Amino acid sequence: MSSVTALGRLLRTTAFKLIAAYLVAFAIFAASVIAYLGWHTQRLVISQATEAIENEAQILAEQYRVGGINRLASIVGRRSRQPGAGLYLLTTFTGENLAGNVLNLPLSFMDSEGWKEIDYVRSEESGGHTSRALVKVVFLPGEFRLLIGRDVVEREELRRIIIRPALWGLVVLVLMGVAGGLFVTRRVLKRIDQMTATSETIMTGDLSGRLAVAGTGDEFDRLALSLNAMLERIEALMAGLKQVTDNVAHDLKTPLTRLRNRAEDALRTATTDAQWRAATEQTIEESDNLIRIFNALLMIARAEAGQARAGMVPFDLAETASSVAELYEPLAEEKGLGFVVEAEGPLMVRGVRELIGQALSNLVDNAIKYCCPDTPDGVSRTVRVVAERVGEQARIVVADQGAGIPEADRVRVLERFVRLEASRSRPGSGLGLSLVAAVVHLHGGSIVLEDNAPGLRVVILLPLENPAG
Repeated sequence: MSSVTALGRLLRTTAFKLIAAYLVAFAIFAASVIAYLGWHTQRLVISQATEAIENEAQILAEQYRVGGINRLASIVGRRSRQPGAGLYLLTTFTGENLAGNVLNLPLSFMDSEGWKEIDYVRSEESGGHTSRALVKVVFLPGEFRLLIGRDVVEREELRRIIIRPALWGLVVLVLMGVAGGLFVTRRVLKRIDQMTATSETIMTGDLSGRLAVAGTGDEFDRLALSLNAMLERIEALMAGLKQVTDNVAHDLKTPLTRLRNRAEDALRTATTDAQWRAATEQTIEESDNLIRIFNALLMIARAEAGQARAGMVPFDLAETASSVAELYEPLAEEKGLGFVVEAEGPLMVRGVRELIGQALSNLVDNAIKYCCPDTPDGVSRTVRVVAERVGEQARIVVADQGAGIPEADRVRVLERFVRLEASRSRPGSGLGLSLVAAVVHLHGGSIVLEDNAPGLRVVILLPLENPAG
């Protein structure tokens, strides 16, 4: 029963159906070609025989015109006795045989002119073997009838030679096609069963499973590679979601606890309007900080999910960089920092201007926040913002001369809620750089953190809207 079920599965597969359809189409094509070759070959044989009979009829008719019936009878008799001779019969209008080598013809057969096919017996054949021939009956002056013909046994032999092997060839072709279809389908079904088993393992929650790649480069390998890439992306997203959940639970616990403690302390100790007002302002400040964290998380989630792609339009990245820099320049001057802006436009990119502006604001704000105003020798520090074209891409560079980020931590700081030990005493949530990375990836770009010696240099590359322009 299991073997019958397995065979049924094989016969129901798309691969077997495609092979069967191709086999039927090929068999019909092969049969058509064989039939055409057979028909054309027989037609050629008949055409040659017809031409030979016409020529001989003209020659014999001319002999009759020159020498009369006796000369014609002598020529027909001589020709009919030659080895491999054609068919000849000369009769009177009453059916009396005058010369020839054909027997067993009905009397009425010679009553009409034209082309005919007959079954005949040669007069020299004692066994009475019947053959098939193509003949022409010609009426001569004096009511004489002349029959000239050629044996078409070659046509019948060609038919047997072509049709019988062709039929056997088609049978063998069908059998080999079915066997090949079963073999190919079994291999295809085996690959699909392996993919199904892996998929069932993944659906149980094991996202580390991957589809097997045979290395042949066929469509199954390409499908497996695509699905594996998708699974890696899903696994990374699930790991990121788990990390975000853990980080949210950990990093939001402190401000929430602080918020509760201040409210409780106000209830316990506040007695004057000024104390109540101070407690309320502190509560509002903590609440705003929590709202900013949730808004940043929501913006990162939307950027990573690609929800903003529908609103992408072309805009000038250099103008956006200049606007952001202009907004933060007073803050840099207030801290005693040098502030340099180099924006060479236009740099037309396709994207969401507000998201790109928010990402640049985060970078400039970080650069100003972590850049010390003076060095020990009194040299002023500088924050630099550059927007320029590099080949077919737009490049944004935000560089400071602060403490920088160690090379081992430059990838990790792009994750959510990651804060280095040196920055834990400063205000922040650890979401600024992760938002920048999410926005850059949403726009098909790349972000790299480099050493500015001293300080940090953030380089963003985005594809231009019209590189040729």
